[in-house]
Amino acid sequence: MNDRHAMTVSSDHPSDAECADYLEQIVFFIDNELGEADCEALRKHLETCNPCLEKYDLQRTMKAVVARSCAEVAPRELRDRVMLRLQQVRVEITTTEA
Repeated sequence: MNDRHAMTVSSDHPSDAECADYLEQIVFFIDNELGEADCEALRKHLETCNPCLEKYDLQRTMKAVVARSCAEVAPRELRDRVMLRLQQVRVEITTTEA
């Protein structure tokens, strides 16, 4: 394989760093908390990156299940602890996959 082919192959696939940036935005995307330009960039990325699309689908499904299951509003302290733990799990998953 020559260098030109290697560059073409690598440019067709996003880097791990690019995917990590998009994965951080997925929750905000699902919650409609991103600007239109960021939404469009994320949509385009998801069209070409199956691993990120799978994680998006999982995140969307998880949020939907939680939303259906929860009729009460959690206390702020509990919500903060859950959000912190979810972030820790995301970091662990990202570290494991790297």
